[in-house]
Amino acid sequence: MSRPFYRAAAVAAASLAMLSTPTLHADEGMWLYTNPPLKQLKEKYGFEPTPQWLEHLQKSSVRFNSGGSGSFVSADGLVMTNHHVGADDLQKLSDIKKVDYLKLGFEARTKADELKCPDLILDVLQSIKDVTAEVKAAVTPDMAPADAVKARQQKIEELQKAGTDKAKGVRADVVTLFAGGAYHLYTFKTYTDIRLVFAPEKQAAFFGGDPDNFEFPRFDLDMCFFRVYEDDKPLKCEHHLKWSAAGAKENELTFVSGHPGRTNRQNTVAELEYLRDIGYPSVLSRLARLEVLLGSWVARSEENRKKGEDDLFGIQNSRKARIGGLQGLQDPKLFNRKREEEKKLRAYIETLPAAEKEAGLKAFDAIAVAQKKRAEYLKDTVAFGFNSQAFGTAQTLLRYADEMKKEPKDRLPEFGETRLTSLKRSLLSPVPVEVDYETLKMADSLSQFAIAYGADNELVKRVLAGKSPQERAYELVSGTKVIDLATRTKWFEAKEAPESDPMIALARLVDEPTRALRKKTEAEVDEPKRQASAVLAKARAAMDAGNTYPDATFTLRLSYGPVKGYTENGKQVPAFTTMAGLYERSKQQGNAGPFELPKRWEEKKQSLDLTTPFNFVSTADIIGGNSGSPVVNQAGEVVGLIFDGNIQSLVLDFIYDDTQARAVSVDSRAMVEALRKVYDAAWLADELEGKKK
Repeated sequence: MSRPFYRAAAVAAASLAMLSTPTLHADEGMWLYTNPPLKQLKEKYGFEPTPQWLEHLQKSSVRFNSGGSGSFVSADGLVMTNHHVGADDLQKLSDIKKVDYLKLGFEARTKADELKCPDLILDVLQSIKDVTAEVKAAVTPDMAPADAVKARQQKIEELQKAGTDKAKGVRADVVTLFAGGAYHLYTFKTYTDIRLVFAPEKQAAFFGGDPDNFEFPRFDLDMCFFRVYEDDKPLKCEHHLKWSAAGAKENELTFVSGHPGRTNRQNTVAELEYLRDIGYPSVLSRLARLEVLLGSWVARSEENRKKGEDDLFGIQNSRKARIGGLQGLQDPKLFNRKREEEKKLRAYIETLPAAEKEAGLKAFDAIAVAQKKRAEYLKDTVAFGFNSQAFGTAQTLLRYADEMKKEPKDRLPEFGETRLTSLKRSLLSPVPVEVDYETLKMADSLSQFAIAYGADNELVKRVLAGKSPQERAYELVSGTKVIDLATRTKWFEAKEAPESDPMIALARLVDEPTRALRKKTEAEVDEPKRQASAVLAKARAAMDAGNTYPDATFTLRLSYGPVKGYTENGKQVPAFTTMAGLYERSKQQGNAGPFELPKRWEEKKQSLDLTTPFNFVSTADIIGGNSGSPVVNQAGEVVGLIFDGNIQSLVLDFIYDDTQARAVSVDSRAMVEALRKVYDAAWLADELEGKKK
């Protein structure tokens, strides 16, 4: 960070101190870099990170546009993340090169062998500026909800455009914090030339598969390495993390720098009740159906497995995560904690002057009404969400052609001037679309659409065009040209979306109802909640003045906590597993299925130090999106790599608790041990450890 950043940080910290949450527990917090938990760290651990320490960690941290976190770990632009974060790009490269890198792994022995990812983008946060006053000033009390949405978005686009410099690869995003209580302008250095360097085979990265997912003990080598290039040369990194040869230690304070995706800790009881009773059950129903559909299809052939395995993993992962979250919401003890927090806030609001009291109490009511509207629109939201890459591309081309005829201020946000570069890169990706796989997903979507509205519904009849969902899906996917790169490039550049294309014609057919649904949702759900939540955030500020953190927004946060085991069912769960435990776990399960060891791991067993720590747990406050985050010690050295949480951590979406909830990491020692002795990749281990070539 630059010195001006720290002057801005003082202003930001002051404004954030006005937006406090209830009393913090233990090592709770996904902290903004502009407002780190300095007091808590000094009082509890006797450690106070310096501005230079924070700047270095911030600028060594990386965000993957595919969803996940990472970090620079060498001076030559080497980036560390999880195998499952890189899996999407491994799948795309497999499709292009016709080699199964997910199953077999990949190693580039020289930089010339590194594979360029077709559409991967990495962001590195450079600065944060508080723009709350400017954004809020754009909305006046007399505005209708739809006008408020438009006015706010215009101001946000204006701020983003002013902060963006395409020539220098700099992009600016306005991030909404505290559900609309604050707005910050994040400036990123964006990199688009990203190349795959190393990935282990999936069987090593995801050992134990779905049965062990969100469990501990674990034995996963869930790592993957990429390299950032600029001007066709490896990026020279001023900020990159040094490697710890000693690894993590029991009870040692560690830090996690990553991009947690979304939490709901500041939600009202009405919002949590919606998730518990409607939202999560709906999602789980859809995930269960898709898991059966894809699981059956993937099992039919090796070719099907290559095409659908990564998606199937994502569905299984989401299903298990939602089950854990739902169980947390159904736990009376947890839910009563949330009720007590809200009761405390309501009681405080009752003591405020009349106008503030009225606004605060009305805010709870407004959110409750918005949640009822959200439930009312859920069926439509799900039904129109066709699970098809080809349909999504057609819809984007159609709307791009329509929106680009408008003034920038009148466009949908995703077609704003500052979004066009990333939109083009995503839309014109060279990754091929598999017709049979697309047909499978589209047929299921069409079937669910017909179930939602009934076979006699006029729109359903027009969508199906007199055919069964399977027949119609095949007709659409096999007949569309949007899956042809040359054709969609031509249409994109000409800002055209020919109605003669069947998939574009379908997108046009449902465009009016989907736009109408979006407008209703923004005006009746999102905007009322945004304004009401801002009122409640202000009330919390007055009640609980002090340092705090906002809910996760897939932006860079700092978490901390010691390496520490826990007790489960009366038994102590140690903080570490070892490489010996990997072989024992495989033997217990008959070395079969997800517990089968890759051949090279069996062959290299005798050369390994089996006492090497493999995975470990800590109390760091993480959630989905933190995958790939570096774990560092007080010296700022890498001691681990976040890849999961245990099943007890899934409740962290709603409330922090460190009794059993743990973040799960790969130990730095295991990564180097495996690279040197299993994969014969000493060159990569040397680069990580900073050894001269």
